[in-house]
Amino acid sequence: MSNVVLTTGRKVRDPRPGPAFRLTVDHLQVGLPVVALLAMLAIIFWIRPAAFSYFGFNLLFNLSIPLVLASLAQMLVICLGDIDLSIGNFVGFITCVTAALLQSQPGIAVLLLAAGVAAYAGVGVLIQLRGLPSIIVTLGMSFVWLGIALLILPTPGGTVPDWIATFMQMKPPFVPLPIVIAAVLAGLGHWLLKRSAYGVILLAAGGNPRAVARAGWSLLRARVIMYGMAGVLGLFSGLMLSGLTTSGDPNIAPTYTLLGVGAVILGGGSFTGGIVSPIGTVVGAMTLSLAGSLLSFLQVPPVWQVGAQGLILFLVLAGRVFIGRGR
Repeated sequence: MSNVVLTTGRKVRDPRPGPAFRLTVDHLQVGLPVVALLAMLAIIFWIRPAAFSYFGFNLLFNLSIPLVLASLAQMLVICLGDIDLSIGNFVGFITCVTAALLQSQPGIAVLLLAAGVAAYAGVGVLIQLRGLPSIIVTLGMSFVWLGIALLILPTPGGTVPDWIATFMQMKPPFVPLPIVIAAVLAGLGHWLLKRSAYGVILLAAGGNPRAVARAGWSLLRARVIMYGMAGVLGLFSGLMLSGLTTSGDPNIAPTYTLLGVGAVILGGGSFTGGIVSPIGTVVGAMTLSLAGSLLSFLQVPPVWQVGAQGLILFLVLAGRVFIGRGR
């Protein structure tokens, strides 16, 4: 009750409680994918009680980690008010380099992987300096990544190094590896963007770029950092996906592009720039990944599963819009 508000020269005591946590519209919107995730888990456990186990959780979320990483990469780009249509084919390119070259010719593979991340940062430079629409540049890059991947590995196959496959098969005590990785990524992303000093600048670069420029911060540096970090996340997504599938495939992850966008928006993000939630994005990606398993448990025919996943996404987003009307 010690807060004071100045109005017309008089001191008026603020009737609101002082400290702590207040439930806001943003919290409710980010909480929607959590509710959807828990609801889907409850249905799966009701249909198949045996899934409520260490092995069951590991099986349900094993393939979600590459999607989580790709979604976080998309989140960094959307944070700037851009959109990345190349992340899916970039992940496919990484799996091809990993399966075709990383074991037999590690030097060349490392150079290609580093060049891929550098090219991602270069896309940010091109967009910033030339004022080009990100949707056009990244669409063009998606064909570049697909073409290079097909040159490296024309057909699915190859050999993934044992250390990658071994890492993805790790079984930590108490909590399955996918849950551990997801929690670490969510916490680290939240700290970097929401708690660190430069994270505030990166968010502002998407939300109010003119103010950032007037304050003396480099928008070019911000864009290079965000696109470079997106490339690094795409790199790890491809490495982990190749470790899970033990092979490479140029066309293994095209759906990651739009699923990543869906996860960002589902987790509380906005296309206007500067409004993203790393925790919400991680939960959104896991929700979309789990939706496929739920539909399989419900014995939905494969031809209907894509539409059903879209319906689940639509319902959660409709809930966000409904809650957002109270903003």
